[in-house]
Amino acid sequence: MTDKLPAPPPRTHRHVAVLMGGLSAEREISLKSGTAVADALEGEGYRVTRIDVGRDIARHLEDIRPDVCFNALHGRFGEDGLIQGILETMAIPYTHSGVLASALAMHKEKAKAIMQPAGVPVAEARLATREDAAAAHALPPPYVVKPVDEGSSVGVLIVRDGMNDWAKLIRDGGAPDQVVMVERFIPGRELTCAVIGDFATEVIEIVPQKGLAFYDFEAKYAPGGSKHELPADILPDVYQLIRKYTLAAHASLGCRGVSRADFRYDDTQGGTGELICLEVNTQPGMTGTSLVPELAAYAGWSFGQLARWIVEDASCSR
Repeated sequence: MTDKLPAPPPRTHRHVAVLMGGLSAEREISLKSGTAVADALEGEGYRVTRIDVGRDIARHLEDIRPDVCFNALHGRFGEDGLIQGILETMAIPYTHSGVLASALAMHKEKAKAIMQPAGVPVAEARLATREDAAAAHALPPPYVVKPVDEGSSVGVLIVRDGMNDWAKLIRDGGAPDQVVMVERFIPGRELTCAVIGDFATEVIEIVPQKGLAFYDFEAKYAPGGSKHELPADILPDVYQLIRKYTLAAHASLGCRGVSRADFRYDDTQGGTGELICLEVNTQPGMTGTSLVPELAAYAGWSFGQLARWIVEDASCSR
């Protein structure tokens, strides 16, 4: 772990294709991330082509032949190894993590199986179809139900003691045969930390506003949806553990470039005091309310410098 960000690299690539939009439930957020990144890269002197990604992406890339692709896609097809495989096949350098790391991090159960032996604490969880999860409690309440391979808190539900309509809420969340993760709920604080290269950033505490129960989709992306405390006001040893676990999670999954790890810390009165890693995001958001740009800014980089670093870090065989 290094103590500070490296100097922003000089610009070596000239033509960057920014991949955004895509086919997932996170399409609108990806468009915002991609637009912000494209604007920043143009400000850094790059020639930028903006691509709203569809199933014909290979043909588009063959037509324009960019020097590098900035992957600003979120969710399925963009964050799960599929687009990475296309770019590997076409031998176009791309940003963020490679095929295997992307697939592992996106699948929450597989990510837990990799991170836990590396010393990263994770919460007890089980997989079930949405139909089975609605038929009977897979874990004692409170617990969290979430799609096993989506991001941005899409489709997340907290089932609490005494919740009468929990079965209907689970059923209404998606197709009956959709596989979901049923995970033990960890009370307390929501914290996050990022990796840029081999640098672990400072730690942010996210406090959802407007009576929101947790850091859900609205808290992440709506203006005023959450308050960010940077640096997080937590015990120094817990703070450094988060940075340590963030690096360990990034390395164990084989991530490259930039990633972000999310945690829960139970410092509630009479609580367990446990610190749990919820997930690793290999394609963190780059919107106006996103966490990684805020963490980079706190460490001394502008949004443009962060985008430039990510571009210049791009490669194949990631």
